[in-house]
Amino acid sequence: MVRGVGDLFRGFYTVASGMLAQQRRTEMLTNNMANINTPGYKADQSSVRAFPDMLIQKMESPDVPGNSVATTMTPVGRLNTGVYIQDITPNFKQGDLTQTSLNTDLALYHITMPLNQNGVQGSVFFTVQNPDGGVQYTRNGNFTIDGAGFLTAATGQYVLDTFGNPIALVNDSFTVTEDGWVQQNGQNVARLGIAYAENPNLLTKTSTGLYQMDGGALPSAYANNQVAFSVKQGYIERSNVDAAETMTNMLTAYRSFEANQKVLQAYDRSMDKAVNEIGKL
Repeated sequence: MVRGVGDLFRGFYTVASGMLAQQRRTEMLTNNMANINTPGYKADQSSVRAFPDMLIQKMESPDVPGNSVATTMTPVGRLNTGVYIQDITPNFKQGDLTQTSLNTDLALYHITMPLNQNGVQGSVFFTVQNPDGGVQYTRNGNFTIDGAGFLTAATGQYVLDTFGNPIALVNDSFTVTEDGWVQQNGQNVARLGIAYAENPNLLTKTSTGLYQMDGGALPSAYANNQVAFSVKQGYIERSNVDAAETMTNMLTAYRSFEANQKVLQAYDRSMDKAVNEIGKL
């Protein structure tokens, strides 16, 4: 009886962990769908992992007179204790470019991005000023010029040049070359600060959708001879969310949640019988 109730409790926790994992996955996929039209947005992806298995062994006492303390351990098998979302990381795959013909719209286009020793492809980012100090990074090149004449990101932060300074412009009649030079009246005003992340998975996404490097800053992309990219003026990079795939994954996550819910209800009915019926005998 006790062992049966213990099995029910283990079942509760195992099924509940599956429901929580699918709930988090659904929330992540819903957020991806909500940002399908956000320029430069990188779709989040999750990794589901199982908790470490428990090795179940049966303890037996041989029928030996006067030697009741002697026991043997017989392996029964492994018991899985549930799953969890190990981490959520963005997919930094290049998004499609859409022409807007606006001078303030800029897009980064990968030409050559090397793979690091772990097989992860690098990525380049615009640099913007962090209000709390330091630098943050974005792929959203839907920029504007504020009232003071500074090139500004969609989040309201200054776009930085290679020296970490805001880029000041007289008006929106300016040109950006493919190698990042901002020109006005035929003169170079500044060069866009473009950072290179050898492993973009190490970046932390902030609540505003920007990225930052904890404990330091990314190096300049211009200084790396193995990195080739271009800046496209009058274009924005679309999000790399695949609507059809995301909807399919959302339905799968919902069905998995629903299946775990039904198992949980079955455990609940079994526990109800164990307490209210069997317990009366």
